[in-house]
Amino acid sequence: MPDCPPIAFIIFNRPKSTRRVFERIRSARPKKLYLIADAPRSHKSGEAKKCAETRRIVESMIDWPCEVHKNYADKNMGCGQRIPSGLNWVFEHEERAIIMEDDILADPSFFPFCAEMLDRYEHDENIMQISGYNRFNHDPGNSSYFYSRFSDIWGWATWRSAWEQFKDFDSSKWNSIRKTETFKALCFSEREAEMRTFCLDQIFSGELNAWGMRWDTTKLLGTGIGLVASKNLTRNIGFGLDASHTVNPLNPQRFIKTQKIDLPYTPPPKNCPDEIFDQMYNQKMFPNHVGIEKIRARILKLFGKK
Repeated sequence: MPDCPPIAFIIFNRPKSTRRVFERIRSARPKKLYLIADAPRSHKSGEAKKCAETRRIVESMIDWPCEVHKNYADKNMGCGQRIPSGLNWVFEHEERAIIMEDDILADPSFFPFCAEMLDRYEHDENIMQISGYNRFNHDPGNSSYFYSRFSDIWGWATWRSAWEQFKDFDSSKWNSIRKTETFKALCFSEREAEMRTFCLDQIFSGELNAWGMRWDTTKLLGTGIGLVASKNLTRNIGFGLDASHTVNPLNPQRFIKTQKIDLPYTPPPKNCPDEIFDQMYNQKMFPNHVGIEKIRARILKLFGKK
């Protein structure tokens, strides 16, 4: 079993969830740890104290031999800028990394799974991401993981070579392809193309304080696919009014449980995306029965400027 890869840990203003998440990271004992933190917002009373306490907790819990690197912002950037800039910094130094946020709690088996997959698919340019979050608990039944056009960022890992494609996907490139038939053909459905276009237009204009759709579309344009564990290995413990995006405490995703994935890891029998999972994902995330304006309003409410 390979050693735990470098871990990039993204923190902000949530000391309680950060402590719980970091306890799992500490149990993995990575030899390298990259800490990425945004600065407090000046208009949020008490946030400076929470940010300072969050940073203190993490630093005080590092009690194993570990090379620690810190990238703490002096001015609030928002997650749409802070996370990409932090990961740019990580991949200036590393060829691969596991990425964790302060509200994503991982089963201990998540870390060795990522380590093995990062090694196994290092030279496979088609695989751009390893995801521990299996939002539908989809289990193909004959393998430890499956491939998908869709892979979530609630506990994930990738390589520098894949992240470089994200850096190259800027507003100029987006404007050159956004209305093309080539882009539409890459999408699973017309609704997916429509929602991707709306989100990316908002992201590149600065109206959406988010980055996930840009990364997801980077994979799409690179005809890259994700690798998703057949057992759900991570869950979000940050649902609530103090969250940046996951503000609904009754969201069904809050109640998804983590499971353990065991060695040996059996690969899928076919080297292609899982049709059942991809169809399910598209129907749930890009539904045709919900009004487009309602979806747009929801996105702006969740990810708009803060």
